[in-house]
Amino acid sequence: MKSIVISLLTATFIMAGECTYKVKDIDVTWEAYKTPAKIGVDGTFEAIKLSALPDKSPEALLEGARISIDTQSVNSKNSSRDAKLVKFFFNVQGVKTITAEVKRVDKERADVEITINDVTKIVPMKVEFDEDAIEAEGYIDLADFDMLPSLESITKACFDLHKGKTWQDVKIGFDIKTSEKCK
Repeated sequence: MKSIVISLLTATFIMAGECTYKVKDIDVTWEAYKTPAKIGVDGTFEAIKLSALPDKSPEALLEGARISIDTQSVNSKNSSRDAKLVKFFFNVQGVKTITAEVKRVDKERADVEITINDVTKIVPMKVEFDEDAIEAEGYIDLADFDMLPSLESITKACFDLHKGKTWQDVKIGFDIKTSEKCK
């Protein structure tokens, strides 16, 4: 009798714990810096493709996720600035797409393999898991992706606005909204 009760409790526990997490939405964010005072300018991208298979936990959902970003869809909430970013930054070196794949995840960090300008680097990102969201934040150095010609071009195109200084570090992030379905 005792083994039957234990088996029933185990089966009930296993059945109650069968949850699947899936992606509902994603936002990719960035913040670049201008002027000697390092004033931030932030934005997003409108055309993002995410491939992430539903899984048993938010961490498992995130690990292996792949993102493809169309750089021509940059959105800084200023159409004139967006046109300059496309023309004088992304197009200077022909960067049409940025890709990323989450290689490793734990409770506080994700290692994300990012490819820009045909250069691939692992970027550590601080990650937080909420009830229905995954948020991550990290930094890239444009020099690591051989993007200094683009940086020089945008600095020249916006020389007066940037007071002659555009920084080569960029804060990057993503916010994934998730949903959970349990049996």
